[in-house]
This record gives sequence, C-alpha cells and structure tokens, in this order.
Amino acid sequence: MIRLTIAAALLASALPLLAETHTVSPGEGAQARLQEALILAQPGDEIVLEAGRYALTDGLSLDVDNVTVRGAGMDGTVLDFTGQQGAGEGFLITSDNVTVRDFALENPKGDGIKSKGADNIVYHRIRVTWTRGPHEENGAYGIYPVESNGVLVDGVKVTGASDAGIYVGQSNDITVRNSIAEANVAGIEIENSRNALVEHNVATRNTGGILVFDLPGLPVMGGGNVIVANNLVVANDTQNFAPAGNIVAGVRRGTGIMVMANDKVLVENNILSGNPTAPVMVIAYTQPFEDERYDPLPREVTIGENTYDGGGYDPQLDGAEMLLAAFGGELPPVLWDGLGSVAAVEGTAGWSLNLTEAGKGLGGAQPGPLSVAEPTGEFDRSGIGAPAALEARLAG
Repeated sequence: MIRLTIAAALLASALPLLAETHTVSPGEGAQARLQEALILAQPGDEIVLEAGRYALTDGLSLDVDNVTVRGAGMDGTVLDFTGQQGAGEGFLITSDNVTVRDFALENPKGDGIKSKGADNIVYHRIRVTWTRGPHEENGAYGIYPVESNGVLVDGVKVTGASDAGIYVGQSNDITVRNSIAEANVAGIEIENSRNALVEHNVATRNTGGILVFDLPGLPVMGGGNVIVANNLVVANDTQNFAPAGNIVAGVRRGTGIMVMANDKVLVENNILSGNPTAPVMVIAYTQPFEDERYDPLPREVTIGENTYDGGGYDPQLDGAEMLLAAFGGELPPVLWDGLGSVAAVEGTAGWSLNLTEAGKGLGGAQPGPLSVAEPTGEFDRSGIGAPAALEARLAG
C-alpha cells in the first residue's frame, strides 16, 4: 500500500497542473490585473479578456509558453494605448506556442504586437489601428513576428502603420492569410524569411501593397521560397509617410506587389487594380552594402497568371512623362529592372529598365518591352507555409 501511494505521488508530480482560465475585465486597475495574469499564467492556461475598452498606460509582456490570450472580438475587446507613457510596443511576446486572438489594439506608441523568437505563434482575428490615420509618428509595425519558426497570421486587420502593417521577418514556415492591410506604408511585408505563403489577403490604400524583401546586415539572411497568391491588391495610392531613413521610405506610392533581392518567389492568381506606379515590380537592392553573405539580385522569380486592371497610369518614377508617352499613356503591369532572373507566363505584359548593374540608378536604364523566358516546370511548393499543427488552434 505504501509503495502504491509513493508511486501515485510520483506520477502526479510528473503531470502538468490542470490548465486554468484567468478572466480579466476592463475598468479601474485593468493594467495591473492584465499584466499580473500574463505573469502568473502557467503553460496551458488561457487568459480571457472580457468585452470593453481597456485604458492602458504601459506596454504588456508575456514570456510563458503555451498560453492563449483571447478577447471578445476585434471590435469587442479593445486595448487602448492612447495614454501609453513609454514608446515601446503594445504587447511583447517572447515565448513559444502562444495564441493571441479576438481583440484589438489602438494607438500603441511603438509596434502593435511584437513576438520575438516565439516559435509556433498564432495571430487570429487581431486588429491594430492608429486612429488618426496615416502619420509618420504612428508605430512602425502592427503585427510583428520576428526570428520565429512557425507563424500563422489569419484574419487580422492593421491600419496606419508607418512601416508595415503585417510584417514577418527573419523567420521560417509562415502563412499570412485572410487579412486586411489598409493605409499603411507597406501593407504586408515578408523580409529575410523563407517558406512563406501569403494568400487570400486584401492590401489596399497602402503606399505599397505586398512586399517581399531580402536585406543585408541582418542576423538571418537568404529570404526565399515565397508564394504570393490569390490576394486582392487594389488602390495602393497613399503617399509614403514612413520616417526619413526607413527602408520602406523608398517605396514608390502606387506599388502593388514588390519583390526585391529574393530567391524563388511565385506571384500568381492575384487581382491587381488601381496601383498607379506598378502592379508588380521585381528589382535588385540598390543601396551600398558590405555584407559578403548578401546577394542583391532577385533570383528565380516567377510571374504566373494574374488579373491586372488600371495600373501604371501615374508612375512615381524619374522620366515618367517620357515613359508614359513611349508606352501609350499607361505602363505595362509588370516592371523588372533587368537584373537577376525572372520568368513569366506567356502573354504577360511588362517592361524592363534593362539595367546592367545593381545600384547604378535609373541613369543607366534603357527601357523596353519585357522579354523573359516562360516558367519551366511547376513551382516547388513543398514545405511552404505554417506547420499544419497550428491550424487546430483556430477552432473555437
């Protein structure tokens, strides 16, 4: 009997404690009560934010694995950072297997929700809004996972970010879908990341709709294996309001989908309308760099079938008047600078700058019709997108 009792005690000590639900309501002391719940949570716990507006004066943080933070809907539970004292993000997550869902953040002084080194993270039905509209003093990023393996962003909405509304950087195995990026500098940005699927999103009224970048000098290099498909990229015509010196400050108003210095990118089945500079742009990185690991050229970029309507009619490019005259008043929808390697399906209308060297600017351009090979074989989709296990967290 004693042996059985000891064995039962040892077994019980090896099992995790039963998951708990921590409910937080708005009102007086909400800041302290919410942060306390985030600190005291144990793996497997759920923090439930009741409906209402939470007036917060400081950022929040979570560093416990396997926690869900759930609100009553992106219009039902609002974390209001208008009175935030510091300049940091609204919500910082540094733990793995976290799900955040069904709530909103308004007017954070810095980024909206940032997760750093947080593997297998899910953002579901999150809204981040800067209510004064486009402004250079808005926070840089709305949804901001970085240095992660396994990212699923589903059903979010971001408005007013001074850099990128939905940004995934230096990460692997990513899906961004069913989301709305509106009136940001960059709507959706995939940077220095691999195996990313960007699908079924709406990017509108941004300076640039969807950007796929690779930049030098970062800890994680070599972005590629990206699919941008089945998105609505429309009327991205907001004047660039990024702070001076920001990399996206160079994005031309009216850019639909832009691929820069990435490897193996597929752009297909998107609807692109009303993007006045270029519906699709494929270019090399143009700035000086010293990083020997970096390749500034786009490689193996494939332009598949897309629907183009009303683009290239007001290009923010040097010599725009001459270009418009040469092409009959509207530039073809696909712009390539002529560097790296691009393939396009038969019948793709485009033009090339026909540059011969990266970083030399438009002075050496010799514009002409796009002349590239057709794709050979099917694009390799294996391993692209978030791990299937993250899908299960969307139920309920």
